[in-house]
Amino acid sequence: MSADGEDRAPEAKRLPSGRVTRTARVGGLAAGQGVRWAGMRAANRIRTPERAAEAERERTAALIDELVDQLSRMRGAAMKVGQMLSMLDLDGLPPDQQEELQRKLATLRDAVPPVPFSRLERLLRRELGAPLASVFSDFDERAFAAASIGQVHRARTLAGADVVVKVQYPGVAEAVETDLRNALLLVPLVRRLAPVLDARAIGLELRERVGEELDYELEAQNQRRIARLLAGHPFMRVPAVDTALSTRRVLVSEYVEGERFEDVRRAEESVRDRYGEIVFRFFFGLLYRDRIALGDPHPGNYLWTPDERVCFLDFGLLRDVEATRVAAEAHIALAVRRARADELKAALIAGGYLPSDRAEGVDEAFALRLMRQATSWYAVPRFHRFAAPAVRAAADEDGALTAGDERPGGTPGDEPRDPAQRAAIKHQVDQFTLPPDAVLIRRMHGVVAAVLYNLRAGADWGAVAAEYLHGEPPATELGRAEAEYLAQRR
Repeated sequence: MSADGEDRAPEAKRLPSGRVTRTARVGGLAAGQGVRWAGMRAANRIRTPERAAEAERERTAALIDELVDQLSRMRGAAMKVGQMLSMLDLDGLPPDQQEELQRKLATLRDAVPPVPFSRLERLLRRELGAPLASVFSDFDERAFAAASIGQVHRARTLAGADVVVKVQYPGVAEAVETDLRNALLLVPLVRRLAPVLDARAIGLELRERVGEELDYELEAQNQRRIARLLAGHPFMRVPAVDTALSTRRVLVSEYVEGERFEDVRRAEESVRDRYGEIVFRFFFGLLYRDRIALGDPHPGNYLWTPDERVCFLDFGLLRDVEATRVAAEAHIALAVRRARADELKAALIAGGYLPSDRAEGVDEAFALRLMRQATSWYAVPRFHRFAAPAVRAAADEDGALTAGDERPGGTPGDEPRDPAQRAAIKHQVDQFTLPPDAVLIRRMHGVVAAVLYNLRAGADWGAVAAEYLHGEPPATELGRAEAEYLAQRR
């Protein structure tokens, strides 16, 4: 969620909930871009290879700009499509342009204006079955946080408990239902941005997950589940849910005092390192120990509390993960750690990232370089401090770091100038795909890496991850505290 309240952000425009209106927006976006893309491809037949590549990059940039503009007006599932795209590697773009376009897409997560309270009060009365004054002794009408499906207000119950009230936007459920039906209209656009993906399968996965996010009773159940798993944890916290006041479209939980991400970013190094390691352990521990993937780990969803714990918020996007998927991810990480190209290719095939009928088109050494760039930050034990761009540039001159270490993803090595070499690399990359049951896992890995990058956090991330991936002994003081806690929990 965004931490910007109504006093610091412009009010959102009225949510277009009509089926015709929302279908027209998505369909118009898909059709218009399809025509422009076809025109660009036709013109490229008579262009030089260099100019054709430049034209395709320009068209991709224009597509992202229009996606951000159109989807940001819609919220709901349409906005979730944009949020998911922000986690993808966009095909054919140089790293600096790819980072800029992903930054624009990320605004769909982080810059959401709140809805005026007058439009929420009627829904609150209906859901709670009584006027607000009959349920709360105090209710702040200014939004405390805002996101794509609902926004949060502070309040105090009649019993005197300080709480936060997350309320779903009026009309968003109906709008999302329309968006979910229209989601497949965006498949051609997703394929243009990231041809390696099985966009239709991922669209179906997105429909299922976003549909679950609309049910705040399910989110409350998820939150209580994680809170039970982490009850008494030495450095993690999850707010308690007020079950009596929560409904399908209203979620009430305890208010927790804490600093937001931007405050922690400005803190001293030791604070940033502790905070970053806790965030890392939270998401990696739940996934590889408890087989729970949380799909919305961006920094608006946690707080730094006065007792130096991290409080985690928002459990609407959750998936239970099969043991086979967890094992597949561990095998891939282990093969990268061992630098065993043959083992890695076999693990990628077994894990569904490389279809067996395409495997011959991928060189083992290339696959290892590709996966090392994407995963070595957590797969290979070594101390590593994520660095700001200026620091990274200096470190690169000394040979201490590589660009791939800083922002995982992309193709290995410098982009070749020869069009034939670029085409050969693209052909190999295009053989890979993303299994639908790994979407939230890859999203989690990517956002956690981005959080650590923005924190400039340092640790032996590979050694910490190995505790969860491979059952290795605790690597840090926090790891030892957690191991003691888990032993007592059993």
